[in-house]
Amino acid sequence: MTIPSRFPDPYGSGGSGANLADILERVLDKGIVIAGDIRINLLDIELLTIKLRLVVASVERAKEMGIDWWEDDPSLSSGARRRELADENERLRQRIAALEADTA
Repeated sequence: MTIPSRFPDPYGSGGSGANLADILERVLDKGIVIAGDIRINLLDIELLTIKLRLVVASVERAKEMGIDWWEDDPSLSSGARRRELADENERLRQRIAALEADTA
């Protein structure tokens, strides 16, 4: 015999409310922005300000909003890393050509 709990089921198996997967799907589909500022003052002198911005969205939704910084970050994108290496190689070739032209 099981004793019924006085507390609600945290996972919503009782049929009330949406489950975690539904909530996550909605958040990723629509996107959510959380913003906040932290300021530390001493005698009316601002010592430190931290601005926090958090965007939670799917990749597709983020791109629709114009957020795609990860595509150009070499530490996150292999394509960006290849472009960075190709640019560096081209700059080095130009420097070598300029040095060889100066010594000739």
